[in-house]
Amino acid sequence: MRLGWQELLIILVILVVIFGGTKIAGLGKASGRAIREFKDELHASDPAPSQPTTTTGTTQTTASVDPPVSPKLADPVDGAPPGPDSR
Repeated sequence: MRLGWQELLIILVILVVIFGGTKIAGLGKASGRAIREFKDELHASDPAPSQPTTTTGTTQTTASVDPPVSPKLADPVDGAPPGPDSR
């Protein structure tokens, strides 16, 4: 069975009489906000963004960080890690 425009109009009038216009408008606003937040969360959890992150017009890069040096490998004189030629 398919609803025609007359049936939909009758249902709409009954809803307005029961709930009032302000509650129906608030319900529409709340459902639109919920859908928008859901879409934002779906895009935020995207593992690979299509564009690089930019800050004030420049591309932001991540610097490589060396792992911490173990105290066993540190030079006893100045506490610095041994260089490549110290072996």
